[in-house]
Amino acid sequence: MKLDRSIVQKHLGKKFVIAVLAIFSLVLFAIMYHNVHQKHVNLKEGQLAEETIRANKTIENKYETEEKRKLAAEAVTPEYSYDSDKSSQQIALIEQLFDMVQSVSNAADKSYQEKLKDTKRTSEPQAATAEDKIATLKGKFEKLDQDSISFYQNFSTGFYESLFTLSTTDLKTVEERSVALIETHMKNHIRNNTLKKEKESAVREIDEMNIGASLKEIVRNITDTSIVVNEVANQKKTDELKKNARNNVNPVMIYQGEIVVREGVQLDSKAMQKLELLGMTSREVSFFPVVALACAILMQLGMFVYVLAQANEWKSRVRCVSFYATTMLVSILIMEFLQYFQTDSITYLALLFPAAFCPLVLSIFINRITGIMAAIFQVVFALFIYYDLIGTSTLLMIVFSYLFTGVVATVMKRERIGSQLGVALAWLVGFPIAFVVILSIYQGFQITDAQFWSTLVCALVGEILTFLLSIGLHPYIELVLNDDSIMVLNELSNPNQPLLKRLLEEAPGTYHHSMMVASLSANAVAEIGGRSLLTRVACYYHDIGKIKHANFFVENLPAGAENPHNFLLPEDSKEIIFGHVTEGAKILEKEKMPQMVIDVCRQHHGKTLMKYFFVKAQERDPEVKEEDFRYPGPKPQTREAGVINIADSAEAAVRAMDHPTNEKIKVFVHNLVQTRIEDGQLDESGLTLNEIRIIEKSIVNGLCSTFHSRIKYPKMKSEAEKMKEEQEKRG
Repeated sequence: MKLDRSIVQKHLGKKFVIAVLAIFSLVLFAIMYHNVHQKHVNLKEGQLAEETIRANKTIENKYETEEKRKLAAEAVTPEYSYDSDKSSQQIALIEQLFDMVQSVSNAADKSYQEKLKDTKRTSEPQAATAEDKIATLKGKFEKLDQDSISFYQNFSTGFYESLFTLSTTDLKTVEERSVALIETHMKNHIRNNTLKKEKESAVREIDEMNIGASLKEIVRNITDTSIVVNEVANQKKTDELKKNARNNVNPVMIYQGEIVVREGVQLDSKAMQKLELLGMTSREVSFFPVVALACAILMQLGMFVYVLAQANEWKSRVRCVSFYATTMLVSILIMEFLQYFQTDSITYLALLFPAAFCPLVLSIFINRITGIMAAIFQVVFALFIYYDLIGTSTLLMIVFSYLFTGVVATVMKRERIGSQLGVALAWLVGFPIAFVVILSIYQGFQITDAQFWSTLVCALVGEILTFLLSIGLHPYIELVLNDDSIMVLNELSNPNQPLLKRLLEEAPGTYHHSMMVASLSANAVAEIGGRSLLTRVACYYHDIGKIKHANFFVENLPAGAENPHNFLLPEDSKEIIFGHVTEGAKILEKEKMPQMVIDVCRQHHGKTLMKYFFVKAQERDPEVKEEDFRYPGPKPQTREAGVINIADSAEAAVRAMDHPTNEKIKVFVHNLVQTRIEDGQLDESGLTLNEIRIIEKSIVNGLCSTFHSRIKYPKMKSEAEKMKEEQEKRG
């Protein structure tokens, strides 16, 4: 579809570009406004969430942090201190007790014996009673330290009476058994919660002793009092451990983008605590995201205006802005579509977006800078479209994937994807998928995770979609943007095309000349990497102007006919010959042919000198100017036009040669090329000297294969002579 400037200018003129950019920017803002527009919120506990609420910033959840710290402190095992001297202290007290009991008993016995020996006594003395001994024993206690007194006071009076009733042997037995038990059990770490168990164990051992019941009871009383706690809680150390446990608890964070409550779920106390910390229980409308969106669109507008300023032609600007606006709008709409269906269970649905397509087609059909701009602003607008995911790893994956895929697409050659399938698969599918895998590994995904595979599948589908779209839509995009698309050129190359049929009927010699030039030029252009099909089609129509005066061109003269230029002045002949260029361009413009075909028609003779008629004119008027006999031009402006310039002259000259040989053709074409270089006819074509040599060789090979000398083989000659002789004899 060729853009007609006159129609556009009729309505908007040069304001068309400004109007498109303004409308494009407004439409973008309208499409993405709902993504960033915030509503007034007043949340209360117990109500249902009308939408999924995500954290608007990263902040510590003080309530949950304190709860975790409390649990950590409670989980600390109390620290105990073992008193290894406690056993010896208890044993020493018991031994001291028995020593004092033995001492009191001995003293009482001694006093009694002394009283018996006292002859002055009139009556028999009484032995010391148990009460007397106890009283003496407690008198001894008063001289001890307070801890010892407290220990001995734990025993009952009955206990002490039992001790004083024992014989020395039994007393010794009780002491030994008691000390042994105390020593054995006090070696263990005894706490308050294990004291009872330890004493019960001692009682079982006492029951198994081979002593009298009375002695067992005394031992039981001693061990019950003497076996005490020897491992006590170290409160200071425990408090220190609890403090460390609290300090080691990492703060519980609420991360930006984290889902606080899902849509339709009731707000409980914990959710409200989070919302309170985030300051989201009551939210006024914020215009900051909307302002940011507007600024991003304005930044794109400013950058794009700068890019447009680099294009000198008005048509190039219209083409650039129209295609950029269209492709970007389509991209934004696709992202919006994916965002609409994206849920928390399918977080990476956005990776289905063909992020490489827009940058790729812009790079191929407009220029690489425009493609890079599209890749960048796709990512910028994705930040607003997926605004609900802000702060999440999902958004990180999406935007980096879009950016990498889009920028990598602009690295591709600016050629049809169908002609570079292997490279396209690597750049459009292979590398982007590898990058998604890298991002997945970076975020800690395991290969066994379902989320990893869902992410990979979405990305793979998106990249394959880009690949298929770039191949399938290329001809149609080309048809819309370029007047020389493959489809158009194929149609114009059809021999049944009206202009070609007319050329064949009215100027058959020119038609066959055009076909030959087309073959020579297309082959040469293909060898230097140019547009071969476009060159062939341009050659078909390059001499279409000759149909107006077909018989004034030698290739169209009937055999034996005299050249009509013999009856014309050189100046008149010049005008007729020049006319086939200007008239041809007019015919092609009327038929709305591709601009390149029209340009080739104008440029295929460049500003070469019509030497034959110039010499004839000089014979009549030596003052004639050479400039008057040069073609109007311009000189070839493209490589393809430069090739046609050489091939056209070479084919016509070789066709007119008498007995062309390979050597004669080679020398002629070389001289022709050198003449065109020296005359400056190829200066503006962009052809390098190396390419000119390749072109020369290709044209020589093509002409030699067509106009080769016919060789008479000796064997065939002798057979022909024999046949002639036989016929003469028969005759």
